Amino acid sequence: MSNITTYYNHSFNPTTAILDDIDIRDIAHSLSLLCRAGGHIPHFYSVAQHCLNCLEEARARQYSSRVQLGCLLHDAGEAYLSDITRPVKKFLPKYREIENQLQTLIFGKWLSPNLTTEEIKQVFEIDDAMLYHEFLQLTGKQLFETAPSIQVTPDFSFADFEKIKEQYLSEFTSLVANLN
Repeated sequence: MSNITTYYNHSFNPTTAILDDIDIRDIAHSLSLLCRAGGHIPHFYSVAQHCLNCLEEARARQYSSRVQLGCLLHDAGEAYLSDITRPVKKFLPKYREIENQLQTLIFGKWLSPNLTTEEIKQVFEIDDAMLYHEFLQLTGKQLFETAPSIQVTPDFSFADFEKIKEQYLSEFTSLVANLN
């Protein structure tokens, strides 16, 4: 069996996905139920919450709507592949290849033309900064020697899955409308 069945009943093959296979509702639903850090944190904090916090940081930095949408979608591939922690992911080159291919497809569906190198750099600088502050707040651990600065006060508290899913979809709809 090479396909998964998504929440919204799509048959999805992560290794041969096409644009029509990708549904933002599936992404929002799945990411709202995926716990960051492999669940090794004091309470449930979802990948969708992380993406929403990254979006808020991009807004605070007054980055473009494209970068803001990039922040919201930067982990969208995990909705179809799951969230694998960085220390393990670095040993899985085929997984990373599949993840990159899927993430590029997802970005391309809503960000055309694709994000520039500079825009991708902005998205992943925010991702790393948020990762640092998540771990500092949730576990007391500093992941990097120098703390990256952030301009917002992220909400790392437990939140209702359905609320996060709806917030994710609302932000997505607003950002996509701003791009057109």
